[in-house]
Amino acid sequence: MVKGLYTAYTGMLNEQHRMDVLSNNMANVTTVGYKKEGTTSQSFDEVLDLKIKDSTVGYRLAQREGYNSRGVKIGENYVDWSQGSFRITDNTFDLALSDRGFFAVEFTNKAGETSTMYTRAGEFELNTQGYLVTHEGDYVLDENNRRIQIDTLADTTIDREGNIFQNDRLLTKIRVVDFADYDYLEKYGEVYYTPIEGAQVTTSDAKVYSGYLEAANVSVVSEMVNLIAISRQYESNQKVIQTIDSTLDVAVNQIGKV
Repeated sequence: MVKGLYTAYTGMLNEQHRMDVLSNNMANVTTVGYKKEGTTSQSFDEVLDLKIKDSTVGYRLAQREGYNSRGVKIGENYVDWSQGSFRITDNTFDLALSDRGFFAVEFTNKAGETSTMYTRAGEFELNTQGYLVTHEGDYVLDENNRRIQIDTLADTTIDREGNIFQNDRLLTKIRVVDFADYDYLEKYGEVYYTPIEGAQVTTSDAKVYSGYLEAANVSVVSEMVNLIAISRQYESNQKVIQTIDSTLDVAVNQIGKV
């Protein structure tokens, strides 16, 4: 019975974690360039349920305790990299990528340290100095990793290759890159990604669409269905705990009196 309590308890924790991730997806349904997350889970029998330093099997050995379930372990989160739908804005500096790839951005943290991060959120604008920046104020980089500064009064066009033209003259090109394996990207905030050790930068074949924004790839209907399913599973684990608790109460307070 106590094992059942533990199994139900770990199940509730897992469903709570799934609920947190799902709620974050729904909260960012209108966030430009957001990629929804999912969760995984593993059974303790496969991961942690081992005898360690047990004198019956030897202090240097580790052995499974048996075949009974010990509940569930919260696994890793993952990112769904599927393409989001395009929304027309007719704003020259709103950009969307048609394929795999990321815009390069010079990010500055609260400590004043700068680093290059990558994003799919192309909701760009010009600041008062004429620099092309993100909605958060971080500088968009060109193919030479330099900040992009343009004349705010001149007519500007951006072609499918990311080239920026002013008065029919090529000014610079927006840097768009890709990565060989997205498992080497670490999420920062809601729409930024930073490469970790082992990440390999590759050339992106994505086309740049000016006047469009990529919407979040979150389906409200699907997330609501999952929300209901998670709630029901959480309640089921609660009922298991309540049932076992009432059974233990009978065993201790009634049968024990006989």
